[in-house]
Amino acid sequence: MSGAGPTVYPGDLPQMHVFQFPPDPAPPAIPPPNDPSFKNPFPIPEHIYNGALSFTVPATIASVYATTVFLVNWYNRRHKNQPWGISKTRIFYAFVILHNVFLAVYSAVTCVAMFRGLKHSFPHYTDKNAVVGTIDALCKMHGPRGLGDAVTYNPDTHQWQSKNPNIALGAAGLPDTTDVGRLWNEGLAFWGWWFYLSKFYEVLDTFIILAKGKRSTTLQTYHHAGAMLCMWAGIRYMSPPIWMFVLVNSGIHAMMYTYYTVSALGVRVPQVIKRTLTTLQITQFLVGASFAGLHLFVSYTVPVSVAYEVAEKVVSKASPSAISSAVESITSSAALPVATGPALNFLRKLVYRAAGEEGLAENVHVSSVAPPVQTVSEYAQVVPEQAQQVIKNVVNKIVTRTEYQTVPCIDTSGQAFAIYLNLIYLAPLTGLFMRFFVKSYLRRTSPNAKHPTKKTVITKATRDAVHGVDREIESLGKSAEDGLSTAINGVANGKVRGRPLKANGDHRVGSLSPANQKFVESVNRKVSQRLEEIEKSTSPNGNGNARLAGPQK
Repeated sequence: MSGAGPTVYPGDLPQMHVFQFPPDPAPPAIPPPNDPSFKNPFPIPEHIYNGALSFTVPATIASVYATTVFLVNWYNRRHKNQPWGISKTRIFYAFVILHNVFLAVYSAVTCVAMFRGLKHSFPHYTDKNAVVGTIDALCKMHGPRGLGDAVTYNPDTHQWQSKNPNIALGAAGLPDTTDVGRLWNEGLAFWGWWFYLSKFYEVLDTFIILAKGKRSTTLQTYHHAGAMLCMWAGIRYMSPPIWMFVLVNSGIHAMMYTYYTVSALGVRVPQVIKRTLTTLQITQFLVGASFAGLHLFVSYTVPVSVAYEVAEKVVSKASPSAISSAVESITSSAALPVATGPALNFLRKLVYRAAGEEGLAENVHVSSVAPPVQTVSEYAQVVPEQAQQVIKNVVNKIVTRTEYQTVPCIDTSGQAFAIYLNLIYLAPLTGLFMRFFVKSYLRRTSPNAKHPTKKTVITKATRDAVHGVDREIESLGKSAEDGLSTAINGVANGKVRGRPLKANGDHRVGSLSPANQKFVESVNRKVSQRLEEIEKSTSPNGNGNARLAGPQK
């Protein structure tokens, strides 16, 4: 608590209750306001909104997606990465163009909507508390705009509340949907939810690649599956940093799908643009993870009006006759020195004026002869105490004053869960990237290397790091596929738990000499290749020729 003014406290340790796992499901996500506008174009029923945010939705889709890509990659690899028949049709070509155009336009609109919402949430830069107000706008999702006016969820009382007693809640004690100036109602509730759903549609990128007979990289699979879960957590728990993921990722996707569209149309795009997009994606990972993590370690102060009860002495609103009676009681008190004439009249005049009765005081005639100083001094020591007892009352009064109370940026365990899930998702990529970047940077700046400019060294080290991350993760994916191939081939060759089957006496390859065993394996390999060629030439999706492949006589 402080009275000095709004202050930011970076580096504050988060409260332990926010690391509860599994996170508290309360509060549920709040649907966007039912007020058609660009920030909320149309209403979304609450049961649909929160139904799509059930954990089973992203978990199931991500699992099925990753498993399917793994199996199709293995299938394509076994068939020497030949394009599928459908990939050579005009329908497929048109679909690819429309798919990329749709995602480019949608991503651009989402980016604009989020930028507008961010702009409407920030205080003006001339505001005296602009810095703390901006942090408050980024940390608190609900309520009207203004430092200290946010509506937050209290996990202890399980209620929504505001530090400002003048802020009213909406129906059922929820944040008022008519509040403006906070990110959730300014577009994040609507556009963020649709952006979460778009992560499921984006997996068609992968199936376009697979249909062309190409390999979908393990990094791409990891990215798509992880993005589904991270977007789900951010919107489901209304976590503050999720706005950045929506804004930045939609902006990069708008550029990326525009590049894909132009490339699909056959336009040659300079290589520097592709490298720039790759660099932006890596930067997004590094900056986004750092930005999200900082929310856990930030707190700040907000102005709060605090009520106090004070005792105050006030003049009685008595009638003139009651005051006259009180004055007579005072002046005849035994505690006063004996006084007559001018001194007594002078005393009455003082008491009337102390009581606020100037009219009665004017009616008291005081001689021009002043009372002795000693007598007045004696009266002055006794009269105030007597007068206060008679003509003044003590009342209790409620007053308010502004104090500055410290609030954390993150309020609930769900908000924190969305942050550290994002950190866990990006940690392997970030670690690998930094490893390869440092390795390449040190190699390029060694005494034996040429000494180009520092900018060139950093650019090339970044490029090396990107390739290194892709290569490292790709090797893991291929190793898993090799393991699957080994297992399937083992079953096909009649092996159970590593032992060959010898039920009919035909499985005697292991007893052959090394030379004969090598000959048998060579024959089997050639037969398999020949069968695959026959299968391709007779397939309806092939060239339409039924003749056998191979040299013709």
